[in-house]
Amino acid sequence: MIAGRWRDRCVAAAALTGIWMLLWGSFTWLTMIGGTIIAVIVLTVFPLPPVTYAGRIHPLGVLRFAARFISDLVTASGQVALLALRPGRVPRSAVIAVPLRVPSDLGLTLTAEALSLVPGSLIVEVDRDRGVLYVHVLDVTGPADADRFRTEVLALEHRIVHAFGSAAERQAYHREAHP
Repeated sequence: MIAGRWRDRCVAAAALTGIWMLLWGSFTWLTMIGGTIIAVIVLTVFPLPPVTYAGRIHPLGVLRFAARFISDLVTASGQVALLALRPGRVPRSAVIAVPLRVPSDLGLTLTAEALSLVPGSLIVEVDRDRGVLYVHVLDVTGPADADRFRTEVLALEHRIVHAFGSAAERQAYHREAHP
């Protein structure tokens, strides 16, 4: 086994041990040793697939992503609250397919997670092979709203690729966005 794979397994074992200790609420040597044994057994019986991350973290991109994500959280929370409190009008919803421009595993996962955390949208299904997210969205009144939402998801993907993507993913995004 290569050194990187051992490092990844040790990090996973340490994380599982930490979770074990938090679940028991006891931070003793016995709990730590027991958690380590359980972590090793779990990682042996259910081995994690190898995860490769060819990118690097781009601080300015992370800052842009975080700022816009917080703004989206606040705005969407207000919109959902208004929908819930508005009398008489039943909001319509839709499931919208959004094909991503750079469907790498990391980009697909981060985009899906960020979307699910924002109120008013929820991932229904992910087509990993085709790189398509199926998203349930509140308050969609027609095709124009669906197109606007797709554009917002692609903008989110853009921020994620520019925050965490590799040089190849960033170039691929620009090739897809500007053919």
